[in-house]
Amino acid sequence: MSPLLRDQIEVFFAPGRLNLVHLKRGLKPVQSPVLTEMIDDAQSGQPDWLQPMQQLEKMLSEYTGISMTVTLSNHFVRYVTLPPQAEITTPEEVLAYADFRMREIYGARVDHWSLSISIWSPIYGAICAAISQELLMKLEEVAKRHHSKLNGIEPYLTAVLDKWIKSLNRRKSYVALVETDRVCVALLENGIWHSIRNQRVLQDVADELLAALDQEAVLSGEKESVEQVFLFAPEHPALTLPDDSGWYMVPLQTETVTVPMHYPIPISDKTKENACSA
Repeated sequence: MSPLLRDQIEVFFAPGRLNLVHLKRGLKPVQSPVLTEMIDDAQSGQPDWLQPMQQLEKMLSEYTGISMTVTLSNHFVRYVTLPPQAEITTPEEVLAYADFRMREIYGARVDHWSLSISIWSPIYGAICAAISQELLMKLEEVAKRHHSKLNGIEPYLTAVLDKWIKSLNRRKSYVALVETDRVCVALLENGIWHSIRNQRVLQDVADELLAALDQEAVLSGEKESVEQVFLFAPEHPALTLPDDSGWYMVPLQTETVTVPMHYPIPISDKTKENACSA
């Protein structure tokens, strides 16, 4: 089947939920409502992606011969920045550099990860994302079993940055991506990504976001009295920081650049009830 004729499916893959949007191809393409499935916590000793994978398999039983794109929650991704290096030019050199940077932070765990690197520039560097090789293999297997084409696997942070990069101030921008139980903060200065902090939320999300922002500002060495942070938090539409926090929040999503339909939004009580009774 020609890729142009395949129905499209977009999936948001997270520990506690799956979102799926189906676009039917044809003379008049039709986009279905978002399907959301809530998922119980992973059992002890199991990978935290196993139950979402099993649920994805069930959901895909309704489809065959589709093209699928998966956006991975930051729970499943590890990031490092790749500062610019003028002498690094070839793809092989960039990959070796990314592997070195990952191992500096995560050690031998990198042996079991698959690395993905944004477009490399000797002047501006790049971002490297890593996911479990086993997770990648299982996603490929699920797509193959359903005679489907896996168009791509996108880490949540880099997908958001790709879509909203033109909204940022390349001289200096803090970006905060908040999802259920996780905060990711990145700093862009003079067109270079200087740092990425990706951490679990254990208590109050606003308190932990503020602490993460303050820590990144201190590490940057140039904290202004009031800093601007571009916020992407579709699951937390009411999220705010205190007026005296030293941070001014600017929402990334606007009327002209909207949130993709398969991205997570707050779950209604009714959806939770349906999930529990399923």
